Amino acid sequence: MPSPVFSAARSAAPALQSLPQHAPLVAAVRDGLVESVHYGSAVALAADGTTQAAAGDPDTPFYPRSSLKPLQAVAMVRAGLDIPADLLALAAASHSGAAQHRDGALRILELHGLSVSAFENSTDLPYGAGEREEWLRGGGSATQLTQNCSGKHAAMAATCVINGWPVEGYLHPDHPLQQLVRRTVTELTGEEVAAVSTDGCGTPLFALTLHGMARAFARIARAAALGKDDDGAALNISSAEATVGLAMQQHPDMVAGEGRDVTALMRLLPGAVAKDGFEGVQLVGLADGSAVAVKISDGGDRARMPATVRLLESLGVDAAELAPIATAPVLGGGHQVGLLQATDFLT
Repeated sequence: MPSPVFSAARSAAPALQSLPQHAPLVAAVRDGLVESVHYGSAVALAADGTTQAAAGDPDTPFYPRSSLKPLQAVAMVRAGLDIPADLLALAAASHSGAAQHRDGALRILELHGLSVSAFENSTDLPYGAGEREEWLRGGGSATQLTQNCSGKHAAMAATCVINGWPVEGYLHPDHPLQQLVRRTVTELTGEEVAAVSTDGCGTPLFALTLHGMARAFARIARAAALGKDDDGAALNISSAEATVGLAMQQHPDMVAGEGRDVTALMRLLPGAVAKDGFEGVQLVGLADGSAVAVKISDGGDRARMPATVRLLESLGVDAAELAPIATAPVLGGGHQVGLLQATDFLT
């Protein structure tokens, strides 16, 4: 069953009135002058699920890209996937392609009698800049194992083995695994899928709203908080949401990698469950059941975290704790002459 691939040649140009009504979220300021502006939409949900703050067009469906991975991992755990926490974190990862990530994906396969021939994802070089350079120096080329979603794909193939489902064709939307993922996504977000496409790695991709994705991350983070004692030790975990959330918190290096802002955020903010996605997407759930969601309209990756930190401030998070990832310097001649920073989009 080949996976559907949608061609831009078959898509009409969007009408201006159908474009999302994004707001200016982040600006690059060079010597006091605004040089560039990143528009986008954002929402912060309080612990009771009400909207604490919002900007832009948070109810317009968008593709969450890799921020869907924790939800996909919840579906797999519900289907019987039972692997060590570090490997489950990798199943929810857009990893940098370090040795620990590559070895982890192989471990998932080997635990279930599989090999890399089971992969149906695309090929790519390691996502992390340092990891990519090291891989190329060693004579490496683009592979399915080094592609940043290989942990998820290893887990998907393993889940098929556990349930007696065909491994071949596991990416097709009609496959039992992907049908389960879609039902789980609908439940966790509390909304129906608005559209379906194909993600970069080949996985079915569902369009949802920022509100819906924030609800899902709030649920995962809250379940993780209820699944551990005051010292942070895991209790008898009863839900797939808690299992996935705790795995990500315990192994943030597997969710992304060293030098990655998502890994840094979870280390700086204990109890958080965070995941980024291509095209400027960021989700964060907090232990009390609050959450934030960001979509940068131009897909600019550098704007994700400044906007996210500003949203977290609206939920009472001390911005000083996140100072290392809240901004980035604007350079001139090798020296800082400005700053990438969030606008006052919540005022």
